Amino acid sequence: MELRDIEIFLALADELHFGRTAERLHVSQARVSQTIKQVERRIGAQLFARTSRRVQLTPIGRRLRDDLDPAYRALNEGIERAVAAGRGIGGVLRLGFEAPGVADLVEDLLDRFRRRYPDTELLIREAEFADPFAMLRSGEIDVLVTLLPADEPDVITGPPVHAEPMVLAVSSKHPFARHRSVTLDDLARDTVLRAAHPPEPYWIEEPRQWLTPAGHPVTRGKPFATFQELLAAIAGGTGICPLAAHAQEYFSHPRIRFVPFEGSPDVEWGIVWPRSAETARVQAFAHVASGGNPRN
Repeated sequence: MELRDIEIFLALADELHFGRTAERLHVSQARVSQTIKQVERRIGAQLFARTSRRVQLTPIGRRLRDDLDPAYRALNEGIERAVAAGRGIGGVLRLGFEAPGVADLVEDLLDRFRRRYPDTELLIREAEFADPFAMLRSGEIDVLVTLLPADEPDVITGPPVHAEPMVLAVSSKHPFARHRSVTLDDLARDTVLRAAHPPEPYWIEEPRQWLTPAGHPVTRGKPFATFQELLAAIAGGTGICPLAAHAQEYFSHPRIRFVPFEGSPDVEWGIVWPRSAETARVQAFAHVASGGNPRN
């Protein structure tokens, strides 16, 4: 079997859908189907049971997947290490995190990168709460893990690396603290606090009005320069603040309750880097984050 045949087989074994496999590997669906038929002829047995509704691995297909997958991963990692050595990827990659706790939540990604590029050291930094992009623009970090979308003209947005629900941080004395859940429309019922991010560009009038999904205006409170100041204000009843769900574990507070949102979309964390400083190390990290295989 050719390496590409193994890649197509393993991708289909993972996706169990010919269309998604073709999209994932950037090939035609016919190419996927032809490759699987050729592999099955070579094996002498059916590897996938196909119906009009679903695709399933046969027992022989499952055994082949289990045998090939670790060897294929090891081969890819060996190729990546050789490519890294050839391109000079070794060195230090400085990663900034808008929320330090997310570094723990994406530890699997960091471990995968370390295994593929053992000569590259990952240096973890906490980005500034008030302006997470400042360290990226000053050159203090190479890649920033931040909330998406990140619509900044001078940075490239890479793949998402983590998704999680939102919670509403409120004072333990707040009426919402007794609720099992809240909705985004509930944000109109109190002052919503926020980080002191830099002002909008000069051509955008401030303040722009925030509206809930139902069109109710949201009252914005004064911005805070540090996360601890924000938590203190919430605990004191100054206002409420939507946060990523991991805050409940990483920033527990005796006078703050974290109430789940009902029906709200998850928040996504993704990686961004400066357009003017896209190095081989940055490209390698983005490629691992996207789940890609070695580039030829």
